[in-house]
Amino acid sequence: MATPHIAAPDGAFAPAVLMPGDPYRADRMAQSVLTDPKVISDVRGIRAYTGTVDGRRLSIMASGMGMASIALYATELYRFYGVKRIIRVGTAGGIATRVARGDTIVAIGAHSTSDMNQLRIPSVNFSAVADFTMASAAVAAALGDPSVKVGTIVSEDHFYFKAPGAIEALQAHGVLGVEMEAAGLYGVAAAEGQAALAILTVSDHLTVTGQDMTSEERETLFARSLALALAAAFAA
Repeated sequence: MATPHIAAPDGAFAPAVLMPGDPYRADRMAQSVLTDPKVISDVRGIRAYTGTVDGRRLSIMASGMGMASIALYATELYRFYGVKRIIRVGTAGGIATRVARGDTIVAIGAHSTSDMNQLRIPSVNFSAVADFTMASAAVAAALGDPSVKVGTIVSEDHFYFKAPGAIEALQAHGVLGVEMEAAGLYGVAAAEGQAALAILTVSDHLTVTGQDMTSEERETLFARSLALALAAAFAA
């Protein structure tokens, strides 16, 4: 059935969906990994594809930018299209000094400056965590690659605004990077009883200068993250 934001027919989505934020990155991913990809939805320019990888069905769909956007699409995918697993494949800004431009982060938990998840359980501080099976599969697929870092991130509503002292406090608590979607996705997955994971390429660094990727690099340099996401999507 079509939803307000997805026009795909029943059964069009595979059980696992990779979700980059950028629609152009979704196009590139579909072209690079899917055999015989088919566009199954294109509402508001957010294209969704389904094809196969080594004979196994997989879908790829952009999420747009921010927690509100990914929460909307994830809810419809889980609730109305029978999707079981969503893997965000995106970018993040580095925070921890042990993280460098081009590294990959497997985000096992996502702090947040947003109140979206705090509304879910009255009087409880919600813990936004990834699915253990998918995270374990992604880490195993990394084969000990030192450029793959595992830990927590922070999901923020603001791209430019940073509260004074926030970055220093995040560093002090071992937070690896910052982005704008994962905590919202993890909250939806918990509410819908399904699985979610974020695997992120570090595109720049908030405290180390001279490490920013170009917009073209942000679209194209996702090979390692994509490989780990595929391992997570098909984890037993």
